[in-house]
Amino acid sequence: MTLSLFNQFSSPSLLGVPMIIAALTLPWFFFPTPSGRWLNNRMITLHGWFVSQFTSQLFLPLSTNSHKWAPLFASLMIFLFSINLLGLLPYTFTPTTQLSLNLGLAIPLWLSTVLIGLRNQPTHTFGHFLPEGTPTLLIPVLIIIENISLVIRPIALGVRLTANLTAGHLLIHLVSSAVFTLLPTMTSVAILTAILLFLLTLLELAVAMIQAYVFVLLLSLYLQENC
Repeated sequence: MTLSLFNQFSSPSLLGVPMIIAALTLPWFFFPTPSGRWLNNRMITLHGWFVSQFTSQLFLPLSTNSHKWAPLFASLMIFLFSINLLGLLPYTFTPTTQLSLNLGLAIPLWLSTVLIGLRNQPTHTFGHFLPEGTPTLLIPVLIIIENISLVIRPIALGVRLTANLTAGHLLIHLVSSAVFTLLPTMTSVAILTAILLFLLTLLELAVAMIQAYVFVLLLSLYLQENC
């Protein structure tokens, strides 16, 4: 039973080709392509409004030098948002439930923010490791603690996204299994459980959107500290 629950998170393959490649490329086919017409359709207008509102809210507290990251963060947000939502469809695979993928996104982007801080303002960056007025005896301990907290940031980014999506998929799987099990014998309880499953699905939709936003928001905060 335990193995069957977690089999849904194993990367499927077809004719020896990992389907995670298709799962990663599929969201890009749903994005509307820019049009040269004066008037766009509703989908392109809604897409443009969403991107503009997201970038304006995300980069509002950041300096002007950080605004060059807007295309990257907007693309990452839409990419994670689409993958998380498409993964909720039946008989689909969610790549963001794989820790390797999430760490592959988190570590390079986090490292880029750190390297930018070391290049642009090294004194301010190194100042985070040792607060002003620290007693002499606590200096080695605080430096070790700050280094650990800095290195653990990308791990926390990847683990947070993986854990939230994995927990939601497991709950949906367990509750849906309970509905099919109770339906022949206890119909009324099965109906109540189906209502719970519907509400849980709505919650998982919100979690899929929120986790994509939180992932990008934390990266922007890391960038704010180093720009």
